[in-house]
Amino acid sequence: MHPAFRHVARLGARALSTGTPTRRPYEGFVPLNTFENAFLAVGSAVMSLANPRRHDMIAALGETTAGPALPRMREHMLASPEGRRVLRERPRVHSNSVDMAALAALPDRTFGRAYVDWLERCGVTPDTRDAVRYIADPELAYVMQRYRECHDFYHCITHMPVSVEYEIALKYFEFANTGLPMTAISALFGPLRLTNAQRDRLFREYVPWALRCGASARPLITVYWEERWEQDIEDLKAELGLWDAPPAKWRKPRAQAGQLKASAPAPASPELPSM
Repeated sequence: MHPAFRHVARLGARALSTGTPTRRPYEGFVPLNTFENAFLAVGSAVMSLANPRRHDMIAALGETTAGPALPRMREHMLASPEGRRVLRERPRVHSNSVDMAALAALPDRTFGRAYVDWLERCGVTPDTRDAVRYIADPELAYVMQRYRECHDFYHCITHMPVSVEYEIALKYFEFANTGLPMTAISALFGPLRLTNAQRDRLFREYVPWALRCGASARPLITVYWEERWEQDIEDLKAELGLWDAPPAKWRKPRAQAGQLKASAPAPASPELPSM
């Protein structure tokens, strides 16, 4: 982490050790006052734009700018029986919680099989999501964690690979579906990193799809994805009001996917507490 942001983290840690002892709402929580939150929000935005590979800064940006979006997302979950179960049971998504071998053995066209094929085609794992640290309310912290860990499901079900261009397109989709400010910031400034041809294609093809599809779809934070592994992916898309993004360029053809590789154990991360 950049020294300036380590300083903010130390300030938060110091706040826990001075005055009356305060119970942390969850392991790893770092309290921030208004100034520290604003400082971290601005600094993480600058660092994220300068280096989009800084996942820690992108995570900090999402948490420090979430504002009223997270309570709205929680309200959507509470209004849905499926969403309420997610909030109550708090499932996590990583290679220790999801049986990737079992998903790879599912029939073609199921959501679970499509997900493991997507992971292999894109060369990614579900074990790279940062733990939430700066959101005081444990339930809202879980909502943010859930959004973060379900991001790859959105790629998979809309048939979008991983690249700067497609990540930006998905940020437009996520903003229309979740209202998280971080997604809007990424959507607005991310195109500066594209070539002219990529930028033209983004705004001509992907942004119109992303805004329409994201706005008309069911709030995806309410979906208990782990209960949908065996569902036909086309039926699932129809149920959620989703349709495929415009055709994208993949590094690996679909026919070459399906050979599940051994996944490394998920890195240890602080668990968010049950309510």
